[in-house]
Amino acid sequence: MSQPRVGPARAQPTHPIEVQHWYEGLLAGTSVVSRTVQMPTDGRVHLLETGDGPPLVLLHGSGVAAGFFLPLLNELHGVHAIAPDLPGSGLSDRFDRRRQHYFDDSVDWLDRLFDTLGLETVSLVGHSGGGVWALRYSLAHRTRVERLVLIGLPSLPGTRCPLPHRLMAAPGLGRLIARVPPTPSSVLRFAASMGEGATLSRYPNLVDMFMVSARDPVAAAAFRAELHALISPFALLTRSGWGAGQVRSDELRRVALPTLLIWGERDPLGDGAVARAVTDAIPDARLRVLPTGHGPWLGEPVLTSSTILDFLD
Repeated sequence: MSQPRVGPARAQPTHPIEVQHWYEGLLAGTSVVSRTVQMPTDGRVHLLETGDGPPLVLLHGSGVAAGFFLPLLNELHGVHAIAPDLPGSGLSDRFDRRRQHYFDDSVDWLDRLFDTLGLETVSLVGHSGGGVWALRYSLAHRTRVERLVLIGLPSLPGTRCPLPHRLMAAPGLGRLIARVPPTPSSVLRFAASMGEGATLSRYPNLVDMFMVSARDPVAAAAFRAELHALISPFALLTRSGWGAGQVRSDELRRVALPTLLIWGERDPLGDGAVARAVTDAIPDARLRVLPTGHGPWLGEPVLTSSTILDFLD
């Protein structure tokens, strides 16, 4: 089990009430429930939960919140699905990580969360930046993870950072971009660049999530920190755009558990050949390419959920 970093206590900045209202509207009429747990040293963590069965923890990507998984959560049956808002996102308190040890500290935070929830072992689903969390956690705590599902994972060998993220991670330019309030049209243009323009438009409440998150200074700071951990400040000048924490091929070869890689054929991170090369590098891995973009459950929630559940069975 991980040991918490000890530091001086200080007041937590709070999320705007608008985030709470967004979650209330999002979950109305669904079977997904919301609750908050208190970590011993890391503040409050907000969770979405649904279903009964073995625990399946879903880790969301950068710049969003656990609610982004709602179309998928609605289709996951026969498991106890748990989707936390990662630190600073959604309604969870922030957790300050050291920039040079961002993912080491993130792995430790996740281990303490599992302790708090009383989860001895879990299966993990990680999407985008949350997939990096899931992969690195699995490398550090192999005996605690039973199965690993990676969806649209960035910073893998052969992948390339999408241009919008390169721009947002650029020093100075990124802060200027962050000052421009998003609109539904700009959110859908961004989604289109990730292969999900038509699909995200089916979920107006998820479009609202991007605007709510952008107006939340706690979430915005967490998003910037993750961008800086994943993406090189010189991303506009490099081939891949990833930073020093890029996943290495030798790390993939050390993933010692059954792994499923789900890849959208329209994902701007790379094509099916890139996904196949990554799958081949993991000793016990399989690949499923879906007719989607970077967020497969937006356009294919039933197909995505059945792909995951078949793998867990």
